[in-house]
Amino acid sequence: MPSLIHRSGPFAWRNARLFVLFTTFYNARAYYPVLAVFFTDLGLTLQQYVLLNAVWAAAIFLLEVPSGALADVIGRKRLLVFSAALMVVEMAILLFAPKDGGMLLFALCMLNRFLSGASEAAASGADEAIAYDSLPAEGRAAAWDAVLATAMRWRAAGFLIAMTLGGLLYDPSWLNALLPENLALPVDLARRLPVALVFMQALVCLAICLRFDEDAPHAEHAAGRCRAAHELTLQTARKAFTTRSIAVILVGGFLIDAVTRNFATLVSEYYRLIGIPGWAFGVIGSFIAVGNWFIPAIAARVNQRFEPVAALALGGGVAALGLFLLVPAWPWLGLLPAMVLMMTLGYVSFTVSRHLHSVAESAQRATLLSVKGLVFNLAYGLYSLAFSLTLAGLGKSGGAAFQRALGWQAGFFAIVLLAYIAVALRRKK
Repeated sequence: MPSLIHRSGPFAWRNARLFVLFTTFYNARAYYPVLAVFFTDLGLTLQQYVLLNAVWAAAIFLLEVPSGALADVIGRKRLLVFSAALMVVEMAILLFAPKDGGMLLFALCMLNRFLSGASEAAASGADEAIAYDSLPAEGRAAAWDAVLATAMRWRAAGFLIAMTLGGLLYDPSWLNALLPENLALPVDLARRLPVALVFMQALVCLAICLRFDEDAPHAEHAAGRCRAAHELTLQTARKAFTTRSIAVILVGGFLIDAVTRNFATLVSEYYRLIGIPGWAFGVIGSFIAVGNWFIPAIAARVNQRFEPVAALALGGGVAALGLFLLVPAWPWLGLLPAMVLMMTLGYVSFTVSRHLHSVAESAQRATLLSVKGLVFNLAYGLYSLAFSLTLAGLGKSGGAAFQRALGWQAGFFAIVLLAYIAVALRRKK
């Protein structure tokens, strides 16, 4: 079996190894289990926090496809180094943002979200493309399945560690109960520790990106590069939206991803709603990470047996069931649908990525993946905005308004999913 540790199989090539390490350190962030409560504890309202997600998605919308095209034109390594540098800056802003800082705090958080979206846009597509094209042409598809599965498992292991540390660091009550009173860790300091840990991860990501191997393409001058990137963007976007086999997968993927990812950003608020103590958020995230370890094998088996549309429909059905089971907000039992819903994200990502790589041309690979990132994040941003407006329309009743919004969400998703399946089946016939 291919092994990253022993550098066997596809991992005999450096870029494949670095891709797994980069995606693990970049994505397994210790503040994820407390993301929503971190911003609200800083002094933002829940509505402001959801609006920040729309800002993040707007950055993706503006930069996703241009950055993917630039990656294909000027080199994937350069875009990855830029992405890691932005991650360093965005985490530094969160690390020093003033608590209860009013409009200054909100402005800094907006800047953080914009830089985070820009970083995500620069990395999206370029990381997979630089690893995929470094593999030998013979047997590349099978080798990529092994690399992608390994990356997802390493991310799951990274999340296991990051989620546990993030939750434990954010809520120091368990540690302060063991320490003498004069050594107790201040709550305000503890709430910055997960961010400080991710700041160090950003520095690691920057070091990894500098080690990628690539013979960067060269254009004659800057204008030529920009023109080539613009032309490649239009050409690839046109192909994505006019080729049925690509468009139907993109649509199905972003329908599921937008709703489940919106819940993922609010999951810590849901944990508070069902009475989960703060110290347990990271432990729950660790259990989700353990579950994600098995998702690649499940997704690979389903995709080998069924066509991509059917595979996405199965994932959408699981997501719909999870969304309906969230609504009663059962104390502790509500964790089960929340965990299943979170693991659906990995399943959808595997399914869409596998199909797009199978149809992408090498010269357009990063651009096509960026088109995918564009539509996914645009859908996520618009849905986050709609969810924020729904919360505002339901009044300021706190947890009750949030629970009612979850009910509206479940019904909306079920209707849209059924419509997608009906249209996909009809067009196939």
